[in-house]
Amino acid sequence: MPTLIVLRHAKAESGLDKADIDRTLADRGRRDAAATGDWLRARGLVPGYVLCSTAARTRETLELLAFDDAETSFEARIYGNDPGTLLDLVREAPEDAATVLLVGHNPSVHLFVHDLAGESPDAFPTCALAVIDLPGSWTDVRAGAGTLGTVRTPKD
Repeated sequence: MPTLIVLRHAKAESGLDKADIDRTLADRGRRDAAATGDWLRARGLVPGYVLCSTAARTRETLELLAFDDAETSFEARIYGNDPGTLLDLVREAPEDAATVLLVGHNPSVHLFVHDLAGESPDAFPTCALAVIDLPGSWTDVRAGAGTLGTVRTPKD
């Protein structure tokens, strides 16, 4: 049974003087991302494959999670913030990856969790994650097929 971890990037700087895609993490975001990586490893939730937006804040979040051995695909389409696109990308995950991590943006990641599991937390703040168990294979992933397991925010 595949496991999908959906993660919203950590807290970014305000970026008033930068293009949105170039915004990097705030100090709090860097701390939260590193702590989230530790939390995932402590629970054996180590991805074999990662889908990550090309935005600076998602790439920096991923770097601080420290899953250096995971095969990673940086996908510009994630930045487009469409839950349907996220579904398409997950369906393309390698079949031998038992756990996939998707690092993206709101509102699409929150909506994607709801679409897959039929439920989601009321809010999905920065560095929030949801762990979803999926039946079958990655190519079989569809709306409503997942079971929402753990939801975590940096304040938990």
